[in-house]
Amino acid sequence: MIETINLTKKYGELIALNNLNLSIEQGSCYGFIGPNGAGKTTTIKILATLLKPTWGEARIDGFTVGYQNHLIRPVIGYVPDFMGAYDEMVVTEYLEFFAACYGIHGQQRRRVLGDVLTLTDLVHKANSEVNGLSRGMQQRLSVARVLLHDPKVLLMDEPASGLDPRARIEMRELLKELRRMGKTIIISSHILHELAELCNVVGIIEQGQLIYSGPVADIMARTSTGIVVHVVVDDRTEAAADLLRAVKGILRVDIVPVLEGSARIDVTIDPKSGLVVSEIASRLVANGFRLAELKQEQVNLETAFMRLTKGLVA
Repeated sequence: MIETINLTKKYGELIALNNLNLSIEQGSCYGFIGPNGAGKTTTIKILATLLKPTWGEARIDGFTVGYQNHLIRPVIGYVPDFMGAYDEMVVTEYLEFFAACYGIHGQQRRRVLGDVLTLTDLVHKANSEVNGLSRGMQQRLSVARVLLHDPKVLLMDEPASGLDPRARIEMRELLKELRRMGKTIIISSHILHELAELCNVVGIIEQGQLIYSGPVADIMARTSTGIVVHVVVDDRTEAAADLLRAVKGILRVDIVPVLEGSARIDVTIDPKSGLVVSEIASRLVANGFRLAELKQEQVNLETAFMRLTKGLVA
């Protein structure tokens, strides 16, 4: 559905995108992550036909950006990080304006407006001024706008930027519903734990180059350095750590201060050793230690991102 081939964008000597190769299948929700200035917005604007690449190709639904823009625009919906509207324009006027741009008229327009207002939960704001809406409501209206012509592809640049916790949750649920509807979605965001819930595929871009693209589960496995277990004992932390260092299959044991006067033991297990987490508890209890906590660390998207990137920008 979305494909880029050696996509490159230069601004003078600055290379914003460097031979970007992406492939996003129909129906996927693709999380596009990277530091500020890494090239995420540039990529999305090229796909939205708002920027021309310096060289390389970008295709959407089989059409080539820059040559078949008139065929691409009916199948995409672009949600920028900030939207604008004329003063005193109300929600229904805003949507009617864009519906007219898409050639939606008469009874069809009234039906479509009702559908998108219901889907985005904005029916009660239909007669409110756009510029008087909260940031969260404006973002939902921006989504409603791009759904008017029922596009196959949604290009979303930081849709949760600046939203309060409640508005972020509402936006996340809306995006889940759009994915259930079969839309192909590409989302750039800094809220990584939410992307892990929404997306089945992620791409990490740094300094204009794609350094990873693939399923979320694969990136977790790729960045895992072993099975890490957090252990807290009631007392004799040093002695407990020494005991665990002697256990076959444990790669590393570190004592980590937690609060003043207390510490945690971080145990790294070789995943190939066959040693199970419960064996750590058994060894400690058998040697007279009282366990206060034993918890296996979960590698998440934030951990993976930090291990793969260096914070570089273009």
